[in-house]
Amino acid sequence: MESGITEVDVVILSFAQTEELKQVTVNCLNSLMASEDPELIKFNIIVVESRKDLAPFQYEYGQTIYSDKPFGYNRYMNIGISMTSAPYICLCNNDLFFHKHWATEILKPFKVHQDLYSASPLCTIHHPKFGIFPNTGELKGNRVRLEVSGWCLFFKRSMLNLIGKMDENFTFKYASHDYMHLLWVLDLKHFLVTSSLVDHLDHTTINKQEEGRFNELVFKQYIYYAKKWAHRLGHNWEAI
Repeated sequence: MESGITEVDVVILSFAQTEELKQVTVNCLNSLMASEDPELIKFNIIVVESRKDLAPFQYEYGQTIYSDKPFGYNRYMNIGISMTSAPYICLCNNDLFFHKHWATEILKPFKVHQDLYSASPLCTIHHPKFGIFPNTGELKGNRVRLEVSGWCLFFKRSMLNLIGKMDENFTFKYASHDYMHLLWVLDLKHFLVTSSLVDHLDHTTINKQEEGRFNELVFKQYIYYAKKWAHRLGHNWEAI
């Protein structure tokens, strides 16, 4: 790694409906801050908290924001991004555990491949189920939940000049699919960095939602996703 401190802006979305879910965010932040030497990598942390009555509570290590806008996964990510300025951005769920030196490892290919715009770390819980194991190299690709770990997206800030803001019509489900398709259509290189380890404690918050809200965040999102991408991807095309 180059000499000096590398700054990484980290935006984390949290919904501390219960003390248990609040602790999920606390655990995430603790593992993040313990993962790197602050003399080498500085994390500038923004937590966007959806539980409004928790204000003015501030999570340790960063700034906690309580937006007056309705929740939307990409909307809240955009709020966090707009408050930051470092050359690298990492968009995160709150149900993550950061292993030692995950950021050191994910930064390495950016130093080697100047045309690399985006990367994701490997989850030691999820990826081995699909035959992808730690320390097996850099895997190029754009498949959601394989090369593209939607729970932890790490990219150059300069990429936003090409893709624009995150599409705020995606309130939860398919946000990472939209990201994946943008990388694909713009031919922007993305790696899964298998030496960078960040575990995803899958769906810790979403599974706590009532059925109506769960369906709104998950199933109803497909309507907009299909409207935006189906024709571009050739879905339901007929040969002539």
